[in-house]
Amino acid sequence: MDAPVPELEARADACADALHDADSVLLASHIDADGLTSAGVASTALERAEIPHDVVFSKQLDEEELAGIAAHDHDTVLFTDFGSGQLDIITEHEAAGDFTPVIADHHQPADADTEYHLNPLLEGVDGGKELSGAGASYVLARALLGEDATDLAALAVVGAVGDMQTVNGELVGANTEIAAEGVEAGVLDTAKDLALYGTQTRPLPKLLEYASEVYVPGITNDEQGAIRFLDGLDVDLHDGGDWRTWADLAHDERQTVVSALVKRAVRNGVSGDEVENLVGTTYTLADEEPGTELRDASEFSTLLNATARYERADVGLAVCLGERGDPLDAARDLLSQHRRNLSEGLDWVKREGVTVEDEIQWFHAEDRIRETIVGIVAGMALGAEETASDRPIVGFGNKNDEEVKVSARATPALVDDGVDLSVVMREASQAVGGDGGGHTVAAGATVPKGEERAFLDTASDELAAQRD
Repeated sequence: MDAPVPELEARADACADALHDADSVLLASHIDADGLTSAGVASTALERAEIPHDVVFSKQLDEEELAGIAAHDHDTVLFTDFGSGQLDIITEHEAAGDFTPVIADHHQPADADTEYHLNPLLEGVDGGKELSGAGASYVLARALLGEDATDLAALAVVGAVGDMQTVNGELVGANTEIAAEGVEAGVLDTAKDLALYGTQTRPLPKLLEYASEVYVPGITNDEQGAIRFLDGLDVDLHDGGDWRTWADLAHDERQTVVSALVKRAVRNGVSGDEVENLVGTTYTLADEEPGTELRDASEFSTLLNATARYERADVGLAVCLGERGDPLDAARDLLSQHRRNLSEGLDWVKREGVTVEDEIQWFHAEDRIRETIVGIVAGMALGAEETASDRPIVGFGNKNDEEVKVSARATPALVDDGVDLSVVMREASQAVGGDGGGHTVAAGATVPKGEERAFLDTASDELAAQRD
């Protein structure tokens, strides 16, 4: 079987050789869904390759975090889903003999480099849409283990989906090659199906009511409307007294629902492009139990995000490594808490409103929304009626007494129009003594408290320049 991303084969082989030569490895990873799956893929690969290692997680790599990493007693540090953007600091530790860095990342590299650096951007592959951090870890795992790593493709797909790398409902570029290896290995199924979140676990009325992907008048955000719509179909949608889920339906039953949903959308003036978004490619983890969060890549990634946002990356990693029982129960409890907090956060933004300026719109949650979920709330708010869709949204939340977390979100249409939030966050944060980065459509930063207005001014100037 050929390498999944031929452009990265030489870099992956060099990184794999460095890991094989190490006495022991410290695996350091980011704590979002992509970071957790990156760590899951990499840790499993190291274990199978019989390379001794420990795992640590970090929300953000900075000088303090890297000093702590350097203090560990490991000769080699493998960074997954971050590291490229912090190469200037990492290489200082390398020069001091603190550790040998090996990096498997997909973010924009800093103006420095190191010998063992696996990043799609260095070889002309789009790290924002074509390969996630988990995908980079998978490429490394394949270099370490060959075809013995192909079962890890499913976890890499969860990372890509969790990192919002789907384009018009499906993965593209190198991600499709990884998905194909997962299908061939029997751990992943792909199909054209209803492209709404919650097909495995949400009762059918809730699936339609909460669907934010396409707004269908009389159904979306309308509990009774969704129930009336379903009751009007010639399909048995109940199991005893309970509503069935989408996963419970047979193929012909699904076709009946989708056909009726499309007709309702068209009749209510939903555009053709939006109607097409109702159906997309789904990614199903074949070895997971049907009707659970782990069966669907999107729901799996949300479960992992919930563990990460509440400082329980250990729980998320355990689930990625195949542990069930107590770790999965703990993850589900965190997900329930996460959903409550997101709902309360979005309600607060809707109630308080956002400040709309020429190039940007923003809100400052202070301590009302946990800084680890401000970005998710900002993304949810961007799709709500109370906000504009023609400019990015920025959410602020207090990180500590001295610093503020900044999270920015854009729409794919804005990105197509030239918006690159990774550049905006980096330039605007550094202008006020902070640091930031990320992807074109979603990025973040940390800035000194009190510098929010100056940050917004610089961000607005950068956005205006990008869209000229």
